[in-house]
Amino acid sequence: MEAKIIMEQNLAKIMDRNEFCSFATIEGNRPKQRYMRLYNQGLSIHLVTDRRTHKVEELKENPHVSLLLGYEKGGTEDAVEIEGTCSISDDDELREHFWKPEFEQMFSGPKDPNYVILKVKPVRIECSSSSGEKHEWVE
Repeated sequence: MEAKIIMEQNLAKIMDRNEFCSFATIEGNRPKQRYMRLYNQGLSIHLVTDRRTHKVEELKENPHVSLLLGYEKGGTEDAVEIEGTCSISDDDELREHFWKPEFEQMFSGPKDPNYVILKVKPVRIECSSSSGEKHEWVE
C-alpha cells in the first residue's frame, strides 16, 4: 500500500510540472484530441472548457477519456498516459477555485453558465521515465 501512495505522489509531482495535456474523447466511434491546460490537485484532474463545445457533447455520449502529458518544452521528460472517465461540473466552488483573469476573454465571470469544469477520474495511469523505466498505477 505504501508503494502505491509513493507512486501517486510522484505522479502528482509530474502532473504539477506539466501545464498542458492532450485530451482525447470519442466522437462517434473515433478518437478526437485537443490540447488543454491541465489543473491537478494530486491525482484529481480538472480541465476548463465552454459548455457549448463539441467535447461536452462527446462526453455526454461517452465519458471515457485519455490524457497524454510530458515531453513538452518546460514540462518533464517523463511521459504520462491517463485513462479515465470524465464528468462535467458547474459546481460554483470549483468554478471559483479555478477561475483565472485570462478566462475573461471567453466568459463573463466564474458564474457564467457556459463556464464548466471537466473532472477526470483516473482509472489507469502509465508513466514512462526518460530512462525508459515504466510504472503503472491502477485504481
